[in-house]
Amino acid sequence: MSASRMSASRTARERARAEITREIKEEARRQVAAEGAQRLSLRAVARQLGMVSSAVYRYFPSRDSLLTALIIDAYDALGSAAEAADAGQPRSDLRGRWRAICHSVRSWAAASPHEYALIYGSPVPGYRAPQETVAPASRAGLMLGRLLDDAWASDAISGVPEGSSMSPLLAEQAAVLAAAIAPGVPGPVVLRGLIAWTQLFGMISFELFGQFVGVVDPGDEFFRHAIEQMADFAGFP
Repeated sequence: MSASRMSASRTARERARAEITREIKEEARRQVAAEGAQRLSLRAVARQLGMVSSAVYRYFPSRDSLLTALIIDAYDALGSAAEAADAGQPRSDLRGRWRAICHSVRSWAAASPHEYALIYGSPVPGYRAPQETVAPASRAGLMLGRLLDDAWASDAISGVPEGSSMSPLLAEQAAVLAAAIAPGVPGPVVLRGLIAWTQLFGMISFELFGQFVGVVDPGDEFFRHAIEQMADFAGFP
């Protein structure tokens, strides 16, 4: 067989493998939405796709490997949404970028509630996320780091906030976080950003999991108000 025919054959196999992998993950997502991640089953996925279970195991050797693939996809989708929102704003408009990122995260969560629950909901019993999930999980959080870095570099945030005394342990943790997402930005400034960031996901989780029903429902105005308050707290002008 010629090199060109071998290459064409390999490409066709790769396309077929990619398509089957996509179908397996789509069916797995349907299972997660219907029954929860803890009940995800490779055998059930194979049955729904009309495949023998041994064939699915050639693509995903275990339930956990399939779950990891779904988690990575979810983190990457969220990260892409946040990155696109940030890129759509002028770099100097720090508050506009914060607003855009916050709204993109909320919109993605509302459109993909089961994927959001997979990465920010209750842990799946017996599952431990492997190292390969770390980089995708960091994508959205790195947007916060870029904002803080740009704010500090441009003197939009020009000093350490008052009342920022921290215990030695917390100061050490803040310094490690600063080194990871915003090198050169003081730990107390990064910590304030982290507080605002966790408030964002707390609000989204409350809304998505029905905790705002009968309180602030719909939550649009509360969300807009809250992200402005958190921008003030983080120091975005």
